[in-house]
Amino acid sequence: MMTKQVSKFLLSFAALSVFMGGAMANEEPRYEVVKKEGDFEVRRYQPMIIAEVLVTGTLSEASNKGFRQIADFIFGNNEDPVKKQSEKIAMTAPVTMEADTSSKIAMTAPVTMEGSGGAWKMAFVMPSKFTMDTLPKPKNSNVIIKQMPAQQVAVVTFSGWVDEEKLSAQTTRLNEWMAKNGLKTSGSAQLSRYNPPWTLPFWRRNEVWMKLD
Repeated sequence: MMTKQVSKFLLSFAALSVFMGGAMANEEPRYEVVKKEGDFEVRRYQPMIIAEVLVTGTLSEASNKGFRQIADFIFGNNEDPVKKQSEKIAMTAPVTMEADTSSKIAMTAPVTMEGSGGAWKMAFVMPSKFTMDTLPKPKNSNVIIKQMPAQQVAVVTFSGWVDEEKLSAQTTRLNEWMAKNGLKTSGSAQLSRYNPPWTLPFWRRNEVWMKLD
């Protein structure tokens, strides 16, 4: 059974999906598959721009808080740097969550990402048509725009709803696969979700990413 916080997150997700035209996303960051083995991949991503917020709580609580703030930004709580007016920004995939290991209240390890006091970073990837100079600027100071460099990540793909227990289990699977293949990581695990809320669990695409050294 879904918690109230998960339900709130899904309602926010549904509202945004309808507002943006019915589908969650039309675009994903560009990447090259370097290695594939079952549910696991190593990918090389091109540079991307993200809009990020720092939120606290459980995974579902933080998802709801972060989603509302970044959705507000792409809905139009922003200012075009040239036109000096607001602009709607198309939604892309995935929406990501990552434990903030730099925070004093962050979790102690990627595989133990549960806990009511955790700090999380939620991010939306921005459409590739924008640059740092042309992307509308958020009016909410909590929304931070970042240019992410090209990176290589290890990925495990799985379906269904995601809670803290499932996230920990999939992160453990990915860590074990990386160890078997001699891959080393820098940073914490990142949960990436791709589907609108009405997608049936067995059709949902979720991933855990680990940035590689």
